[in-house]
Parts: sequence; C-alpha cells; structure tokens
Amino acid sequence: MLVLASASPRRQELLRNAGIPFVVQATNIPEIPENGEEPQAFAERMAWEKALAVFSQRPNDFILGADTIVVVDAQILGKPRDTADAARMLHLLSGRPHQVTTGVCLLGPRSGTEDRKPGTGFEDVRSETTLVTMNALSDEDIRSYISTGEPMDKAGAYAIQGRASRWISRIEGDYFSVVGLPVSLVYKMLRERGVAWPET
Repeated sequence: MLVLASASPRRQELLRNAGIPFVVQATNIPEIPENGEEPQAFAERMAWEKALAVFSQRPNDFILGADTIVVVDAQILGKPRDTADAARMLHLLSGRPHQVTTGVCLLGPRSGTEDRKPGTGFEDVRSETTLVTMNALSDEDIRSYISTGEPMDKAGAYAIQGRASRWISRIEGDYFSVVGLPVSLVYKMLRERGVAWPET
C-alpha cells in the first residue's frame, strides 16, 4: 500500500489523476532550514522527515513524502506566515525568474533477498527543480491576489494552477513539480522499487 505523508489536496489530486492508488496519513513536521543548508538539500530533507514520521508507524507500507520550496536570490520561500509575508514574497518574485524545487522521498520495506538486514527498509530521496518566470505584478495585483486567500498555504505565496497562472509567462521543467509533486519522477521511483497496483 502507498501512503502519502501529506495533507496537500494538490498532491492527492495529482496522484489520483495519474491513476496511482494511495491513502493519506498527514504529518506535522517543522519546516526550518538548517544553517547553511542548500535549498535542494532542504527540500529533500523535509520530504525524508515527513516520510520517516509515517514509516515509523507503518513499516510494512510504502511511504511517499514530498516538500516544495520556491527559491529566489538564494532565499528559500516556504508558506507565508501572514498576509504581509505573502506580499513580501510576491514582490520578490515579481517580474523575474525563480526556481521551484520539490523533494520526494519513498520509504518502504526491504525484502529478505537483499543484502541488508530484512525489515530495515529502503529509502529513495530525489528532487525535481523547475525554472518559473513571473510577470511584473502591481501593488494592486498583489493586494487583490492576497485577498482571495489562495497564497496563504502555498510555497512562495502563489499557486501556478490557480489565479496566479495569469502571471506565469514561462516554465522550464516539470509543471507538476511546481504544483506540488513531480508525478513522472514519483511513478519512476515506484516502478523501480516494484510497487505495483491493478490498472483500471
């Protein structure tokens, strides 16, 4: 069984749309970068910590953790703390390119045929980075967008699949990773680990 260690409705929708069956067990892990931690390493560590928190309770299942961050000027932008923080982030992103990285971690039981001790489990941690260009935003654009509430639970304070799509002029890389889950990468990881499910 695949368990998604996330309450994100966007990640759930992406898995459903891809025909990948799963159940949800959300986690609540503090998302705080360590001193000097690189953005990619931070996203991957967060994905690993989320997956590990669930795997410790369900060691016989396959656990999928993910974390998405936005990076501009070497700054990691997570979810905004409040409307002022959302406005700060959108001003930073306005009229320029930025990177969106989603870290992904798959944990699962290890078979007895492998060299390591059976039952200790395997871990597979990877990430996908996409370059996104946002058009210039006016102060009114930002105020109006924040008033919708859409930015408040999104990394970088915007949803590429929502109202903010009107300002995204270019992406280079995996669109779904920007939404919250690089589906093609996840599917590849599942297949490489022998995770199977009936096709319908």
